[in-house]
Amino acid sequence: MHKSPEILYIDDETNNLISFKAAFRYRYPIYTATNTVEAREILRANPDIRIIFCDQRMPGEMGIDFLHQMKKDFPRPIRILLTAYADMETVVDAVNKGHIFRFVQKPWVEEEIISSIEEANKFYVANSMLDIRNEELQRAYDELDKFAYSVSHDLRDPLTGVLSAIKLAFEFDSVERIHELLGLMESSILKLNSYINSLHDYYLLKRGELSISDIDFSALFEYFKDFYRIYTQSNNIQFTISSTQNEEFKSDEISLKLIIHNLLSNAFKYQKRDSDNKIVKLSVIVGNNIATIQVKDTGIGIAEKDIGEIFKLFFRGSDQAEGTGFGLYNVKSALAKLQGEIEVNSVESMGTTFTVVIASK
Repeated sequence: MHKSPEILYIDDETNNLISFKAAFRYRYPIYTATNTVEAREILRANPDIRIIFCDQRMPGEMGIDFLHQMKKDFPRPIRILLTAYADMETVVDAVNKGHIFRFVQKPWVEEEIISSIEEANKFYVANSMLDIRNEELQRAYDELDKFAYSVSHDLRDPLTGVLSAIKLAFEFDSVERIHELLGLMESSILKLNSYINSLHDYYLLKRGELSISDIDFSALFEYFKDFYRIYTQSNNIQFTISSTQNEEFKSDEISLKLIIHNLLSNAFKYQKRDSDNKIVKLSVIVGNNIATIQVKDTGIGIAEKDIGEIFKLFFRGSDQAEGTGFGLYNVKSALAKLQGEIEVNSVESMGTTFTVVIASK
């Protein structure tokens, strides 16, 4: 947050505005208005204003009434009332209607104005942080609610498949039919295992600490080449790797593996089934303490309307392959921990390129 709070002062006496600005313009950014209509326009144009000083006796609208309205339209700025007529009725109205933070007697004293501003700014910062925490808490509750529903559904689905296959197996004597059912059971269990692994990654990203070490991208990419060798051969996918690294790079290897695994997994799963030219390329260029990693494929691509949604928890953009809805969400979470960025370029039926940029730790 800006160290010097922006201030709006409203007073129908021009001399007061000139004096105020002359006294404090070197300390704070100052806006002035001679009436409440002008003040509203300034507030709309300058959302970072933190403190409002307003004279009580204003033509057309009393200061308390104006500040009361501002509470609805601009809830964050702290309101301070300037008045030469501080009777008890004014005080009560100000507290009940205007939610006034403080009174300042006119003619004002410079030290009292500075004290008011500093105290009001502290209050503003505290309230702003509380608002941010409340927003974060609400998002966490919403995510937890969605998480609980999805987990119960996605865990139950493969278990139901296994139980159904077991019931059918009791009715068959044929070894061939039982083998078919075992294949269905295996598929359900593999789906469940994949989901549990994604849950584990999700937990590690939420709770785990980074473990920084030297990263050798050539060795890391060879690991992925070996890991996906059987899959690429059996599905006729050309998988190429390229690593350009001439300097030391430090990061969390577990988070890097999780990011690349999920991007590669999607690149392989969402290839065009009838294509004779299935390609996945994994590359990295390390320079100036920055690693730029690309995963490029010739797959089915991502619909333009889904580009902004793909990193959300449990989002599934295609039914071509079984997905948990955790993959790209976990990628985004891992990148947040590494303070990295990701960019997506995709054309339907042409392919997708994910570009990840991460700084060395």
